[in-house]
Amino acid sequence: MTSSSRTTPAAPPRSTAWAATPPRPPIFAIARTASEGSTEAAKLVRNQQLTIEREAVKAEKRRPKFVRPAVGEFSSTYGGRWGTMHFSIDIAGPIGTPVLSAADGVVVEAGHASGFGLRVRVPHADGTVTVYGHVDTYSVRAGQPVKAGRQIARMGNLGFSTGPHLHFEVWEPGGRKVNPLAWLNERGVTV
Repeated sequence: MTSSSRTTPAAPPRSTAWAATPPRPPIFAIARTASEGSTEAAKLVRNQQLTIEREAVKAEKRRPKFVRPAVGEFSSTYGGRWGTMHFSIDIAGPIGTPVLSAADGVVVEAGHASGFGLRVRVPHADGTVTVYGHVDTYSVRAGQPVKAGRQIARMGNLGFSTGPHLHFEVWEPGGRKVNPLAWLNERGVTV
């Protein structure tokens, strides 16, 4: 066989797709510097704080500013009773019924009081004082701030009492005792 008659084997076909578009190199995230990460974290924390503060403002606006001091039966009114002046309204219920602060304030007294057994007194921002008497137990201490609707005691039958009830008084600034029913009604609360 002569050299001119020899055939060379054909080369395998090449993929033209690979030749036209080489594979892309992997993309790696570039690490942030420590200060960039701290700045981002600080922004996230601040945004969370702002959200919490906004929600707290909304909740405060929705929160009732005055509430009924206890659930139960209205059993006695303000005024003359058995030849003496009764300076409260009474709300009867089972011993242990929650007693709530009728308005925001700071507890000035929680403890024994002659005739009441145990009582809680709460002055409010306008100078009014609310008094909760004949309670079985109290769950606040002098100097403690309370919000309207916060439980401060449990209904009882201590002191000079005819049965389990809350004796609820309202004192105007200066100590003059006023009708608690009218005071509550003026603030949108019914008993």
